[in-house]
Amino acid sequence: MHAERLARVRAAMDEQGVDVCLLSVGPDLPWLIGYEAMPLERLTMLVVPRDGDATLVVPRLEQPRVVERPDVFHVRPWGETEDPIALVADLVGPATNAVIGDRTWAQFVLALQQALPSARFGAASRVTGPLRAIKDAAEIEALRTAAAAVDRIALALQSGEIPLVGRTEAELSAELGRRILAEGHQRVNFAIVAAGPNAASPHHEPGDRRIGRGEVVLCDFGGTFPTESGAGYCSDITRCVVAGDAPPADVAEAYAVLQPAQAAAVAAGSPGTPCEDVDAAARGVIEAAGLGAHFIHRTGHGIGVEEHEDPYIVTGNTTALAAGHAYSVEPGIYLPGRFGLRLEDIVVTTSDGPEPLNRADHDLVVVDA
Repeated sequence: MHAERLARVRAAMDEQGVDVCLLSVGPDLPWLIGYEAMPLERLTMLVVPRDGDATLVVPRLEQPRVVERPDVFHVRPWGETEDPIALVADLVGPATNAVIGDRTWAQFVLALQQALPSARFGAASRVTGPLRAIKDAAEIEALRTAAAAVDRIALALQSGEIPLVGRTEAELSAELGRRILAEGHQRVNFAIVAAGPNAASPHHEPGDRRIGRGEVVLCDFGGTFPTESGAGYCSDITRCVVAGDAPPADVAEAYAVLQPAQAAAVAAGSPGTPCEDVDAAARGVIEAAGLGAHFIHRTGHGIGVEEHEDPYIVTGNTTALAAGHAYSVEPGIYLPGRFGLRLEDIVVTTSDGPEPLNRADHDLVVVDA
């Protein structure tokens, strides 16, 4: 698997005239070789020449964490008194066209630019992004597993198993986080809980506000699920529930717009459909109901080893969906000072059309909890 991915990266480098690819912290490294670098002041960097062996330059004290794959890369540990920038520069050699990982710390980029004055630097995502965006069968299965795990949490929320009324947003967020880990994720990426008027802020930070009866509680949560490949794959789901009593009429009316808007966007995700048309499918329903001004973000984002990656489901993105693209569909309606609503599934485009990975109830469930 990793050898095949490396071959694809080299083919893309050759097509784009890239001499060397340099990957440090960030998602490209675990996707390509199964190793996730710790974000340290000590440099870890994979040097991938277009022609020649790939070498992982890694701090010696981090070497025990590396699972060596001799058919993919060699390891060059460096000691505390060595200069890792000089080691990388020596491996790069006379290369003049380099791409470097988008998340590489600026101090390392600047030092490499100084050490390699003849090299031009660009973003590695121009090479790796399109490759990572098309998931293979194993990656899609990993996303299915992660989605099923958060589905079980959403179902627990909708069934009343998780108490709501009287708890703070922060308390509920913490419980969702514990459940994400208990379901097998290696880490929690986010657990947004926003009650009542706080739900009108799409990325609300859960606080000490207590959940009241009849309030909408927006829960958007996900984590990274481990795989044998060494790269974890992400989950992401949003469901709204109502605590205790039936929702106010204006909330129910808005949700009656949101739910078909989300379904329309899910259904639009067939191969060949431009990403912006999926966004338009959701936006058109909401605009027709006179609520377009309250849908204030894109319809979705790609997902894989990152919770947000290509392809982005947004106006202006003319990229055509292809089999293997995985992305969220999550339109929202937000009325400041009153309430907010969002409904999100992860969807994979297949040769037969869109496959939603999340199965938890899409209705606005009233929870007596």
